[in-house]
Order: sequence, then structure tokens, then C-alpha cells
Amino acid sequence: MTIPSDPAIEDSLEWVRDAVFYQIFPDRFARSEQILKPNNLSDWHETPSTNRYYGGDLLGVYERLDYLSDLGINAIYLNPIFQSASNHRYHTHDYFQVDPMLGGNEVFRKLVGEAHRRGIRIILDGVFNHASRGMFQFNDLLENGPDSPWVDWFIVDNWPLAPYNSDLPANYTSWWNNRALPKFNTDNPQVREYLMQIAEHWIREFEIDGWRLDVPEEVQTEGFWEEFRARVKAIRPDAYLVGEIWRLAPEWVSGNRFDALMNYPLTGAILAFTAGERVSPTLIAGKAYAPHPPIDGEKFGVQLSDIMSAYDWQTTQIQFNLLASHDTARLISLARGDKSVIRLATLLQMTLPGAPSIYYGDEIGLRGTREYDLLHKDPDARWPFPWQDETLWDIELLRYVKDVVSLRKANSALRRGWFKQVNASKDSFVFSRGDNKETLLVAVNVGRASTRIDIDATKLFDSDYKITVLFGSGSVSKAVHARLILQLQSRSGIVVKCTTNH
Repeated sequence: MTIPSDPAIEDSLEWVRDAVFYQIFPDRFARSEQILKPNNLSDWHETPSTNRYYGGDLLGVYERLDYLSDLGINAIYLNPIFQSASNHRYHTHDYFQVDPMLGGNEVFRKLVGEAHRRGIRIILDGVFNHASRGMFQFNDLLENGPDSPWVDWFIVDNWPLAPYNSDLPANYTSWWNNRALPKFNTDNPQVREYLMQIAEHWIREFEIDGWRLDVPEEVQTEGFWEEFRARVKAIRPDAYLVGEIWRLAPEWVSGNRFDALMNYPLTGAILAFTAGERVSPTLIAGKAYAPHPPIDGEKFGVQLSDIMSAYDWQTTQIQFNLLASHDTARLISLARGDKSVIRLATLLQMTLPGAPSIYYGDEIGLRGTREYDLLHKDPDARWPFPWQDETLWDIELLRYVKDVVSLRKANSALRRGWFKQVNASKDSFVFSRGDNKETLLVAVNVGRASTRIDIDATKLFDSDYKITVLFGSGSVSKAVHARLILQLQSRSGIVVKCTTNH
């Protein structure tokens, strides 16, 4: 049964329409010298590996809030922060404790308090499909076998369990047969209640602003996510619930589960258009989004229409629009070093409907794979942020990202305005965003040559109008018969404000 959307909850999510998110992988973003760390850590500039720690922490995030505010960020998505024996912390040991290496609960409380004081929201990564073999309840199974009181918290097939010896059957259900990640038996009411209390605890006690929910489709217990939503929203109607689903899935945002999804279909369309033939198929092998094969402007328009028409307008406005994440190749890697891809993709991301998210370091061109055709491995997307070596920063790119974030924040039409496709060709795409205050035209040219775009302004305005270039290096002029002419250089974009003269 589909539960109708609650208008009060929709209104409470107005903050998401204004949000520009920044995704932080805590072990790799910033390391504070004030938190005691173990000795065996990687050097901050060492090549990432699967299991090594760098020692980034939440106090390091706190100490970089000036940087984030200056970038224009007003929301943070944190990859998992709970106690774990993995640098990515998707192997949860204790859901009620922030990992000590990240600074513990009080440092997190300090971060949330200061972020909120600055108008920055924080959402956490919730991993509720599976735990880890180090979690107390599962560890009790390893110690006591079928006599463990927690035996029905997990899905045991046979005894003995083999959590470490791959030569033996694991004998329990795990996420993608990874024996490090035993799957919860969410059909057990005690397990469901335990997980619901975790969701409530961090909302109520630490005042987090929402949850990004990991692999939610794999929790197949009927009513689980409906109850999750109801209990979270009962505490905070403005809590933002985002599901990690990589496909078009309107049934997951019909009003009774999530507010939005990670919009990977849009990610794929933007990158297939702006990166084109630069995308290496090896870097997206096994990933459930499609930045390859290349598409032209007309195909981009078709895909955009399909994506947006799959959801109601209220959902489209708060979809989590990302270009990269810890689960994908770095933008600079996908683009094979071509930073014009980052600029064009970011311009589209910041001007299309939805809540944009920057993956930490993409704004400075943080490196991924050094050889862009190598098979992508997760650690390549998880290089530490080079705070101590600004020679590794692309300052020009950083300035560009700041400017386009500022553009979004300065123009309400880009956050709440209607959306219309205006023009599409092989190398270009033009759309408009507007409200009762203004109409903006956004145009991009992904081609290797400059281009001229001729637009019939009568389809946009009902009277005489004036034009102002808000962003970009192209030019715009009026022609006879109410034509509007845009001139764009190669691999560039422009944003034009159009206002009526009356």
C-alpha cells in the first residue's frame, strides 16, 4: 500500500532544496594532532591500500569547517563513523559508539554543534543490513555456538561457523558472501527494534539531520523501512532519508520509505555527456551506473527527461545528485585527467534540480588512479586530502567550483525553480530554470569547437526582456524576430539571467 506524502514533512525538507552537500570519507579527509592515535598508520601521502589506516578523524573535520564554509557547503554526508575494524567502517562493531580513532562520541557532538551553529547540516551513513564478525552479538555466536542467546539475530545455516577460514563453508548468510559482514536477521522483532533504536538515538541524542541508508534493497523484511521512516520522522520531521539505490526506483520514494535516492542515473547521464569518449570502460567495470558509452546532447535530454519523469516534482527537487563517491572512480580518473569534464559536470550538477553533493577533494582535482586506464580499485578514490601540500591543489578549479556553488546559492530559481529543456544538439544542451522572480538559461557546449546556439525567445518570454550573463565566458545577444543568440567557446558553459522590462 502506498502511503500519501505528508505535506508537513515535505515542507520541513525545504532545507534540502538549499543544500550543497560535501561527502567526507573520515579516515582520509583530515587528521587532527589533538587525538591520540596508534603508531601503525600510513603516511598521509602514501598510496592507499585496502586495509591501511591514515588516521583521519572528526576533530579534523571540525578544524576544516572554515574551508567548507568558504567553499559554500551547508550540508555534510559522513561515511560510517561507528566503531569498526576497517578504515571505511562499513564493518560495524558498536552502533552506539563513534570510533575512538575518529575521536569518540564527544568529538562528534562537538562537530555537530559547531556545524549547526554555522548553518551546516550533517547526515550519517546507516549500515543496517549487516554488521561485522567483530560485533558483540555475532562474536557471542563464535564463542558459544548454538547455545548463544543471539543465535537468531543472524541467519545461521549450519555449525560450526567459519568466519575467517575460506577453505570451509561460512555457514551463515553475509553481504555478497563476504564473511566479514554477517547479515542481520531483520525478520526477528528484537533485531528490528535494536536497529530502530539506533536510528532514533542519533537523531534524538546527537541531533543529526538525517540518514543515508546503505544497500536498503537487501533488507527485505516487509515494513522495515516504513517503520524506520515513521520512527525517525516522529522525532524530526525534517530528517532527510536517502537510500543508496543505483537505478530508477520511484517506488522507494512514494512517501512511506525514503525522501530521496542517490541519483546515480543522473550521474551516469551527466558524465556520459560531458566526458564522452574520455571515460575508460575499465574504470566503471562492475558498477551499476552508466557514464559510458558516450551520449550527445539530444540523448542527454532524453535521459534527463526519463529520470525526472520517474519521480514527482517534490522528490526531484531533493534528490541526492552526485558526480562521484567512495564507490566510484574519481572524476579526474574518469575524465583521464581532463578537468574540463569536472567543470562542465559541476555546472550541470549545480544548476539542475536536486541537492548537489561534492565528493571530498574533487573540487581541487584530487588524484585517483595515476594511470587512467588501470582497473579501478576502491582505494584509488580514497586518497587523503593533501592539506599540507597545496601544490597538489588545482586552485583554478577550486575557484571555479566556489563560483558555481555561489551561483546556485544566489539564485533561488536554481534551487526551487521550474525546469524546461530549451535546445539540444550533438554537442550542446540548453535548459531554463525559473520562478516568479527570474528566469535563467543554462547552456553547455561539450564539443571541441566553439558553437552558436539560436533560441526562439518567444517560447520563454511573453514580452520584451533584458539579458545579463551571470556565469561563464560566452556571450549572448538579441537578434531579429525575438531570437536569442548564445556564443560558447569549446568545452564551456554559460548561465544567463533574463528578465522582462515591465
